[in-house]
Amino acid sequence: MMRKTILFIIALAFSSSVFGQTTGEQYADDVKSISAIIDAYYDVISGSSEKPWQFERDSYIHSQNAVITKLDENGNVESHSLEAEYIPLLLSTKEDFYEKELKREVSHFGSMAQVWSAFEVRTDLNTASNIRGLNSIQLHFEKGRWWIDSWTSEMESDKNSLVTDFLTNE
Repeated sequence: MMRKTILFIIALAFSSSVFGQTTGEQYADDVKSISAIIDAYYDVISGSSEKPWQFERDSYIHSQNAVITKLDENGNVESHSLEAEYIPLLLSTKEDFYEKELKREVSHFGSMAQVWSAFEVRTDLNTASNIRGLNSIQLHFEKGRWWIDSWTSEMESDKNSLVTDFLTNE
């Protein structure tokens, strides 16, 4: 029952348009370039506790069958759908949360792109933190726009210095 209620809320959020615009019109700038879609990727997750989650926008920048994979510090892997990513967000109180990109490297061939992106997690937009991670984001270009097909994320820890290594890799 709880799962059906959550899925109904997600579906309702996706189906509503703001200010009479279609979703495509509203978020067209988010998908016109690799840079724009990665900026939107970070923008949808970041915001103050008063700013509502942007589920419709997040869904728009991802392909229909997008896969999210997270690696923990012990090397364990968990993969799930975009919709499954929303469930804990809907079940908890929203707090100030910001992912600030630190460095980006893009490989682009034809209609495919691979983006490596180091980020820092903050609870105050203007205060740096030492909580950092690395995203590997896969995209494709189709029908005049970019789509995020999948992303894999790993946090830096005492066991690995992946962000430090990535930031110093020139």
